[in-house]
Amino acid sequence: MIYETVAGRSREETERLGKKCVGFIGKHIVGTGEDAHLTTKVYMDLMRPHVILICGKRGTGKSYLNGIIVEEILSLPDEFLNKTSVVVFDPVGIYWSMKFPNESQRKLLEEWDLMPEGFDRVKVFAPGELYEEYEKAGIPVDFPLFISPREFGAEDWSLAFGLERTSQFSIVLEKNLNSLLEKGENFSLEDIIGCIEKDERASSHVKDVLLSFLDVAKGWGIFSKEGMKIRDIVKPGQASVIDVSRVRGGEWGVRSLLAAWITREVYRERVLARKEEELAKMEGRKPARKFPLTWLIFEEAHNFVPREGRTVCSDAILTIAKQGREPGVSLIVITQMPNKIHQDVLSQCDLVFSLRLTSRDDLDALHTVMQTYVREDIERYMNLLPRWPGAAIILDDNLEKIFTVCFRPRKSHHAGGTAAIF
Repeated sequence: MIYETVAGRSREETERLGKKCVGFIGKHIVGTGEDAHLTTKVYMDLMRPHVILICGKRGTGKSYLNGIIVEEILSLPDEFLNKTSVVVFDPVGIYWSMKFPNESQRKLLEEWDLMPEGFDRVKVFAPGELYEEYEKAGIPVDFPLFISPREFGAEDWSLAFGLERTSQFSIVLEKNLNSLLEKGENFSLEDIIGCIEKDERASSHVKDVLLSFLDVAKGWGIFSKEGMKIRDIVKPGQASVIDVSRVRGGEWGVRSLLAAWITREVYRERVLARKEEELAKMEGRKPARKFPLTWLIFEEAHNFVPREGRTVCSDAILTIAKQGREPGVSLIVITQMPNKIHQDVLSQCDLVFSLRLTSRDDLDALHTVMQTYVREDIERYMNLLPRWPGAAIILDDNLEKIFTVCFRPRKSHHAGGTAAIF
């Protein structure tokens, strides 16, 4: 007999907590081929931090599934929701649609005893200087996003621009950047440009190259002298979508800079908040410093934390993967190429949601994630999946089992479907 399952929660925890602080994500699949059918519900633990991999071939529904998880987080009772936040790094520009109900699948939702629902707790942030461009394109954005250049060191800029750390370009950039940082004040991109222009010891060639890179950075539209604070973005009960789909020029550089700053700040705030929470518990009082437990979600994650090489945000994401559980930071990485994700992220995953995969390298990557399962078992389960939308396998290190599931339909509208003529 197949019982209701809480993925990401041990049997002992399920016996103790039941379905407290869980999200309904789908139903078990029993049987194969024409005999396959849906049985009992599958839930997902939302109480504790997790490191999760969502993978599958293009068009299998990875972003759709992630939307289900975000919906369930935002549907938690207030006692849990008010202690939780979500940040989605969205390089493809599809999560704004969660604001609107999924009327196109109303009939399917009713078959699952669900109804269309839009989520007004989804807030979309767009690069500040491109904000009007987003509005003109009909993308519902809520807030402009600005960061002070002071938040980044010379190594960050070198990685963003693809410069060798020991090159003359990086050395000149670091010297001038440090001269501004030493003043202890905020500064703008124009201040960095002016400082380099006045550098008499740098060659004209080096200065011209650096000024060209900084001119490109101005076009990213995210920098201002003052910048924002992380608490302006990460708020209890809110899903903050960082939409960088319309950024021009050096696009992965700016995406990585944004991801690095937000990830670092979330981790720092949660480490401080966690210490205060423990002190308050021992002293029998309410915590004076609060910051919500945060889910960091990366679409196209192989570009943020690649298997080979480094990006500006690689180290920050690896820190979350290895050390985020204790302070209360969850990580979800979404990719169609799990073999391209950094090995240290894969090794820390306690949950894998895999839609259909056929690449040998990608299947091998799943085996690397969950070494307790032999590769043949993973392939067998994958081959037994019915050709249904949303059919997937779950590898659960908490339950130490692998099982098949069909994910439920989205309550909110999904803007990530494949374009067609009609």
